[in-house]
Amino acid sequence: MARVEHLDATRLQAGLDAAFALVAGRFKRPEVRRRARACLEGLLSGLERKNGWSLAEYAGESTPDGMQRLFNAAKWDADGVRDDIRAYLMQHLGEADGVLVGDDTGFAKQGACSAGVQRQYTGTLGKVANCQIGVFLGYASGRGRAVLDRELYLPKDSWIAQPERCAAAQIPEQTGFATKPQLLQAMIERVLAAGVPFGWVTADEAYGDNGPLRRYLEEHQVGYVLAVSRAHQITTGAGKVRADVMAAKVPKSGWQRLSCGPGAKGERRYDWALIATAGPAHRLLIRRSLSNPTDLAFYLCHTPRPVPLQRLVQVAGARWTIEECFQTGKNEAAFDHYQVRLYPAWYRYVTLAMLALAFLAVTRATLRPEPASPAGTGQLVAISSNEIRRLFALLTRPLVDVEHILHWSRWRRRHQARARQSHYQRRPLKDR
Repeated sequence: MARVEHLDATRLQAGLDAAFALVAGRFKRPEVRRRARACLEGLLSGLERKNGWSLAEYAGESTPDGMQRLFNAAKWDADGVRDDIRAYLMQHLGEADGVLVGDDTGFAKQGACSAGVQRQYTGTLGKVANCQIGVFLGYASGRGRAVLDRELYLPKDSWIAQPERCAAAQIPEQTGFATKPQLLQAMIERVLAAGVPFGWVTADEAYGDNGPLRRYLEEHQVGYVLAVSRAHQITTGAGKVRADVMAAKVPKSGWQRLSCGPGAKGERRYDWALIATAGPAHRLLIRRSLSNPTDLAFYLCHTPRPVPLQRLVQVAGARWTIEECFQTGKNEAAFDHYQVRLYPAWYRYVTLAMLALAFLAVTRATLRPEPASPAGTGQLVAISSNEIRRLFALLTRPLVDVEHILHWSRWRRRHQARARQSHYQRRPLKDR
């Protein structure tokens, strides 16, 4: 294992080379393989925006055509790369008691042509907006966290029910409608088939309130701590009772103050209560805010074997790791910078971004702890994926080529002039 002070350009490039070598066989043609490797480096660079144009410019290409072809038409196996990323992550982060974390995130988009786009609610923006929704499966262990899998949500009425629209976005004919919980279940099925080591599944109430998903996990003897709504019905010896009604019955002695894990501002401490149900494998876990006791959250727990309360609390807290992955993925690995419209292109871009994020997670996990600072000197926080990406961008950035920079400035202005002229020509037709 390397120390933080050993993170020079050579070591970082070697680490990225090693990560890409695991997926290189999925790109059959050498020029596609080289371009994918250059794209990966561009995703980790200091570029302000990381789309087909800027990635091509960073890679030293004279036009964006090749980089756009990498996403839209080149022959390579995106699902195979996903499987290789999963194996890479398990080699470095895998633990028998790891936690699978499901969640979705929104990608704001303009227009109506991007696969799956429509006006829909996204928690990312906290409102209804024109966007795409991606459902993701994260993995969290004591060694780190990253994203294992991805699926693009396709709304039923505005997309699946319109074959012509689907064909234009290159959505396969056999693609049927799947809810977000169904997409998450499909990803969990792949993880189980691949033998990924994990002990738990957690997700928010959009997934926890879904009965078929819970039954699937129970049938496969998978432990879960899934958030549910306050109106969720709990079966007790006295019949079915709402979760919030059960919370009101907890005596003062029934609450325990525990941390569900460290956060940006220290330990995340809450009061917790665990309530038995009519089924021996199920419990209702209730979280109460210390500052506002009326602020409650509810989790349905399925534990095939007895588990201490502290572990259930830790699994509930692990749900926030995927939010961290989304933030790091968007800020450092350009998850949301893409400008692709086609269904296969979305998977290709996001899969390469997942590889960039996996590289950051593995690099962080393989670093040895820094030595303690001498007395009287400033303390250092543990190095983050964000800081590793910044070091990579600064230490490996290419030398300045003035002619290349000016060439791209001229190319962009020519393209913008053609686009403006086309827009001006179309406007009179609309005004007639």
